[in-house]
Amino acid sequence: MSEWRPLADRMRPQRLEDFVGQQHLLAPGKLLYESMRQKRLHSMILWGPPGTGKTTLARMIAAGSGAEFIALSAVQAGIKDIREAVAAARSSAALGRPTVLFLDEVHRFNKTQQDAFLPHVEDGTLTFIGATTENPSFEIVSALLSRARVYVLRALQAQDLEALLRRAVAETHMEDKVAPEALALLAQAADGDARRVLNLYELACDLATGSGQSLTLSIAQEVASGGRRRFDKGGEQFYDQISALHKSVRGSDPDAALYWFARMIDGGCDPHYLARRIVRMATEDIGLADPRALTLTLEAWQAYERLGSPEGELALAEAVVFLAVAAKSNAVYSAWGEVQRDVEQYGTLEVPMQLRNAPTKLMKQLGHGAGYRYAHDEPGAFAAGEKYLPEGLPLRRYYRPVPRGLEIKIAEALERLRQLNETKTS
Repeated sequence: MSEWRPLADRMRPQRLEDFVGQQHLLAPGKLLYESMRQKRLHSMILWGPPGTGKTTLARMIAAGSGAEFIALSAVQAGIKDIREAVAAARSSAALGRPTVLFLDEVHRFNKTQQDAFLPHVEDGTLTFIGATTENPSFEIVSALLSRARVYVLRALQAQDLEALLRRAVAETHMEDKVAPEALALLAQAADGDARRVLNLYELACDLATGSGQSLTLSIAQEVASGGRRRFDKGGEQFYDQISALHKSVRGSDPDAALYWFARMIDGGCDPHYLARRIVRMATEDIGLADPRALTLTLEAWQAYERLGSPEGELALAEAVVFLAVAAKSNAVYSAWGEVQRDVEQYGTLEVPMQLRNAPTKLMKQLGHGAGYRYAHDEPGAFAAGEKYLPEGLPLRRYYRPVPRGLEIKIAEALERLRQLNETKTS
């Protein structure tokens, strides 16, 4: 039966020396390495992308310390399974043997389910090891986080995956039948995922042997085609990448902005979402320094609506580059935040009488609109000295143009008007 096991399972390392990557955790002197070497168990959460060795590491920790290993998946398990695991752990404890409860995809457990095994972690009935691809800060209850150390596993480097593939070549007795450039291509296509690279290699071997060929570069290209980079459409990577895109635009780096835009498109992000965020960047980071930004981003969105993918994505890419190279200003964005805080703080201040509408005779008799100065009848279409903010609100200058782009001219115009106000009121 063993010959039908997937290659990735057959090659799961049993010794720490055979574990590929994660040297930031498993080098001599590191806490996790020393704990394993000294056979000291402690509860932990292994956080990292798929195929980085979380399950393998948990199994090695349990085996190395002589502990019973109970593996559950949060996708299928429930509180009943936790209770059964606790009962088994108590039986093992009575025989003097510790128990490791490994919970894969722990982020899929809700708060009640996570709380179910907390007392048993607390009293030492079992040692908990959780594995997750999601940020524990958002998905794991604080009580469990306080009892488990978080270890961050990293995506494997291409050289690590090539080393793993060389072992796979020996395992499958393909030493004289694999082109080195084919291994390099598969390692690159696996995108840091050890399980994926072994699955790709196994498929390539099947294709090669089935056609009576060696594993050539062309076969590797056929197997590796169509893959996508890691992207989780709403999780940690999603928000990290949109953050990187926005900050690259704000930092005036068109190359980086295009790269992150392409990464998100490649990962399957909805272009409509990206179009909305690109419009937001135009209003938040460019503003009136270049008012064309808002128009251009809206037109790019409309172009995508008409063309669809992939043609419409070029219009969005054009908008991204324009935003990155445009003059930057967050003056309106900052002003909007300040005025919202004042509206909340000062409540419902009365509209000054001269600014009120007076559509009826009674309202005119009550003084609505009395004394209003029609700006177009004033010199330069500006009623110098007129006040438009309500009584009770301190004098504010929410909008402060920056010395870039069109806002240079706006600032000069505002300064002239303010000087006229000061002359009128002095």
